[in-house]
This record gives sequence, structure tokens and C-alpha cells, in this order.
Amino acid sequence: MTDLSAFQHPRFARFYERISAESERRGTAEHRDRTLVGLSGRVIEVGAGNGLNFARYPAAVTEVVAVEPENALRALAESAAASAPVPVTVVAGHGDALPFDDASFDAAVVTLVLCSVPKPGHFLAEVRRVLKPAGQLRFFEHVRSSRKLLGVLQDVITPPWSAIGGGCHLNRDSRAAIEAAGFEIDELDRFSYRPLKFAPSQAHILGRAHKPGPH
Repeated sequence: MTDLSAFQHPRFARFYERISAESERRGTAEHRDRTLVGLSGRVIEVGAGNGLNFARYPAAVTEVVAVEPENALRALAESAAASAPVPVTVVAGHGDALPFDDASFDAAVVTLVLCSVPKPGHFLAEVRRVLKPAGQLRFFEHVRSSRKLLGVLQDVITPPWSAIGGGCHLNRDSRAAIEAAGFEIDELDRFSYRPLKFAPSQAHILGRAHKPGPH
């Protein structure tokens, strides 16, 4: 069995469970809907958290395999899977070593997870590996601000924040990471909103990309 001890953040998991409901009300739920619209076939969701995407998958999705390494969040995801409108299987694992064959999924979903993975390039390479040729990647992530002073502030704050925030990095350039991993971006929306009333507005990206097929 994969060793998941490095991915356990029980205090952060409890905190995330409490704040996620407010975040959903402040616009995150709508952005999840936009991320998932039009999906079909067999989908892998990597870094499923507490399963807040599950209720929003469209009926054309035949199966969701949801990978989550953190024990407390995975237990919450399993509860959410029981009432999902599509079949959802929650799996203990992490994105650096996905336990699935090459080209075994029609689409992949990552939402608010690229900020916290240890090696985004390796993580995205694994996601790309398990996707079929021309398979879609759907993403919704918070990213480094394009405003110079705010971006520098995020750089300064990120080390202590990451230490207490489950490995979250406030200053990731996830678009660049997605492209560097070999995906071609088809649609991209960059916007800012305040997912929590006690936090400043954050820059986000939302969109879709695909794994190039053979020529």
C-alpha cells in the first residue's frame, strides 16, 4: 500500500471542513459547476478533498474515480460519494504515483489542488499519463497575483502559510505548470474573488486543456 503519511494534515483538514461551506456560498460552488460542465465518460479527480465536486458532475459521466491522500478529508469524500448523482469511487492515493494504467480515463479534474502538491510538474505528468489521447483536463485553481506588490507579498507569506495550510502555496503559476507538462490549453478564464470574508481577493484560473493525441 502507498505510504500516505507525508500527506496527513489533520488540523488543516478540520479547518478546511469548517471554511469550505462559506467558500461555496461566496462563489466557489458556481466555479465548480463551470469547471465540470459538459464532462462525459470515465473521469479521474485527483485531490478530491472532502468531495465537494461530486454532487455537480453531469449525468453523462459514467464513473468518477476520486483520489485523495489525506485520511480525514478522504472519509468526508466517501460520505459525499454515497449521495452523488453519478458513480463515485474514492481511492486512497496521491497524484505523484497514480495506481492506474496509461490512457485509462477520458478526462481529469483538478480543483484547488495544484497549490498544495509537492511537485506540480510530476503530478501533472502523472495526470497526463492516465489520460487517453485527446483526453480533457479541467482545472480551477488559485494562482499568484499579476499585481506586482500583491505577488511579492504572496511570495513572502507563502513559506509560513504553507507550513500551517496543508502545503498550500499562494504564489503558484499553475497555467505555466499545465503547459510545461505537455497539455494544450483550450479555454482559460482568469478572475479574482474572495472565497472567505476574512481573506483578501485571490486570483484564480479556470479552464480546460487536452492531452495532444498522435499525429
